[in-house]
Amino acid sequence: MGTAIDDYLATVPEPGRSTLEALRHSIHRVAPTAVECISYRVPAFREDGAIIAGFAAFKNHLSYLPHSGSVFSMLGDALSEYTMTAGALHFAPDTTLPEHLVLALVNAKRRINAEKSSKQ
Repeated sequence: MGTAIDDYLATVPEPGRSTLEALRHSIHRVAPTAVECISYRVPAFREDGAIIAGFAAFKNHLSYLPHSGSVFSMLGDALSEYTMTAGALHFAPDTTLPEHLVLALVNAKRRINAEKSSKQ
């Protein structure tokens, strides 16, 4: 019996499945204590109870989902080669995100989460 993320990935055709599996492993390397979950019907990762990352597959692209509209603006030119919306970084199904970029994305979300929790 697989996890919910395994079940999600089983529905993604190649090469997207392998690319998202590589992203999943990158997220675990940069956030080893993160817990996998499903949030808004897509794979996500929680750290200290808050979402720090997520991803999704679409017909013509894959998306990295920070679950915050503020993350991308924090990274400036580091994302210049990607297309994105306010809440999704798009990349090709056969192109993995570099681990240094995954680390920067996760760390940006961690800063946002820390600011939110300090205000509570």
